[in-house]
Amino acid sequence: MAESSTFIPYPGVQFEEEEMIRRSRDYYEFMNKRRSVRTFSDRPVPKEVIENILRTAGTAPSGAHKEPWTFCVVQDGELRKEVRRLAEEEEYRNYNGRMSDRWLKDLEPFGTDYIKPFIEVAAALIVVFKHSYTSDEAGKRANNYYVNESVGIAVGMMLAAVHNAGLVALTHTPSPMNFLEKALDRPPNEKAYLNIPIGYPAEGAEVPELTRKGPDKLIKWY
Repeated sequence: MAESSTFIPYPGVQFEEEEMIRRSRDYYEFMNKRRSVRTFSDRPVPKEVIENILRTAGTAPSGAHKEPWTFCVVQDGELRKEVRRLAEEEEYRNYNGRMSDRWLKDLEPFGTDYIKPFIEVAAALIVVFKHSYTSDEAGKRANNYYVNESVGIAVGMMLAAVHNAGLVALTHTPSPMNFLEKALDRPPNEKAYLNIPIGYPAEGAEVPELTRKGPDKLIKWY
């Protein structure tokens, strides 16, 4: 028989319809200003801000509440230099053989290449690891469930929290990313999921002009 859980009253809040509409509209308009930024300032960010952002990410739902994630905050200069070196080695291979011509064509409007200075420049590098399984001190394994979905939701909440703090971020995916597991000496059950620099934008930072799907293409009502 499964162990019973302790339940507590739901601590959430509710709003009258008019207030709910206003809040949902205001939040959309605020989040619609969020953009991925590739040029960062080296201006430091208070540790408490970064911690609060990651604690927010940790409130995400996860399969069977396994919380299959670790957020590694990398600020050490020498370690970041090494991460950049390893990342650019993988990115060079991507841009010079691994990526298809179509993929490279799709990237052209964003002006990206294998050189990734933001790894060293941004206030912090958040390396997200997913836990493929858990392991206790005796080495006994236990399953995790819906790991990719759970970690993806947590990262989404993290990016919203970064924007809410007035900072910017970039989701960097130097595939393959197993070099991050070695560089940060993570345990065998942790696999690199995303490499996310966060911080202030560089002075005069620019982003590509783009449009997002409108509700007619974004939403289907049934």
